[in-house]
Amino acid sequence: MMKAVELVAEWKPKPNFKLGNKDIDGKLTYLGSLVWKNPVVRVTERDIPGLIDDDDMIIKVKACGICGSDVHMSQTADDGYIYYPGLTAFPVVLGHEFSGEVVKAGKNALNKRNNKVYTPGEAVCVEEMFWCGQCRPCCDGYPNNCENLQELGFSIDGAFAEYVRVKSRYCWSIEPLKNIYKGDELFIAGSLVEPTCVAYNAVIERGGGIRPGDSVCILGSGPVGLAAVAILKRAGAVKVILSEEAAPRAEMGKRLGADYVINPKKENFAEKVLKYTDGMGAKLFLEATGLPEVVLPDIEEVIWNGRELNSTIVIVARTDVKVPITGEVYQVRRANIVGAQGHSGHGNFPRAINLMANGMDVTEIVTKRITLDEVPGNIIKLQTCKDDCKVTAVLD
Repeated sequence: MMKAVELVAEWKPKPNFKLGNKDIDGKLTYLGSLVWKNPVVRVTERDIPGLIDDDDMIIKVKACGICGSDVHMSQTADDGYIYYPGLTAFPVVLGHEFSGEVVKAGKNALNKRNNKVYTPGEAVCVEEMFWCGQCRPCCDGYPNNCENLQELGFSIDGAFAEYVRVKSRYCWSIEPLKNIYKGDELFIAGSLVEPTCVAYNAVIERGGGIRPGDSVCILGSGPVGLAAVAILKRAGAVKVILSEEAAPRAEMGKRLGADYVINPKKENFAEKVLKYTDGMGAKLFLEATGLPEVVLPDIEEVIWNGRELNSTIVIVARTDVKVPITGEVYQVRRANIVGAQGHSGHGNFPRAINLMANGMDVTEIVTKRITLDEVPGNIIKLQTCKDDCKVTAVLD
């Protein structure tokens, strides 16, 4: 047996919920905030998983971070329904931002680093999006939008556990990180590959990237926003502007590459962006606050009054709130809004690992290290306390 952190909840669909063709009554839905009520997070005992298929791997978890989605799956509105709006199936073992060591590998569990079967002891990280590889979106090259998608720690048992079973196609070797990180630091860094890839997918793949010399705005300095700061600075952004009210996170953003920080509670966001960019505005805006109804009007003001054409707003934070937009702004200024989900495909994982192995250090995002037993309490604490940026469980 092994320890694991499990979330359980009641299946209580709201009156406006209709079972979709991919939902499973009483078990799985793509609209979690309309269905799941009264969640409970607890440490429990689970069987240690074993190999089933030839492409399976068993990984000993060494580090796993608490994601905002873990917090929102356990957090409820006044009516008792969870905040998280996406794919969920409970009960489930939480955790998807992780790294660890290979314990066992099936005979067809190939390592993309060398095209050989994974060997015990190899350090790896794992994608959270479990795409099928056979549906139309997968075959068209869009694995994050797989029609048969399952998600580690959301609908399939995750990595807040001592061991986890995954398919080798979702695994990536982090052996290159050993050039910089040793001991626990290797696995702390490895656990940050997943959120870094979420940022990479958002600003480079979905947002279309930038050209060296462009200016960018990052709204929100959670782990994804901070990783985006580091990525875009290395992509050649001449001015990286971070909007963040919490002083510790603002300072962290500066260390990761932000040239300017705006406190939206005390300063006028649009005025400051236009000042810092000599009236141009920004080529790319990343909405990573989860409050699009608050920040989109400010972004639109920058786009309307700035001289930059073809700006792109990338929405990466998850929320089901409806947001009015001003069509005239996007028409006249040739602006775009795109959504970004996930991190898979497009070379996101190997590129992020390469960046980290060559000096892009995002490990300071981890501000607190805990044990597996402390995960439930810290998930609850993070619902109201924002003192820490990334809380990570480190396992023996």
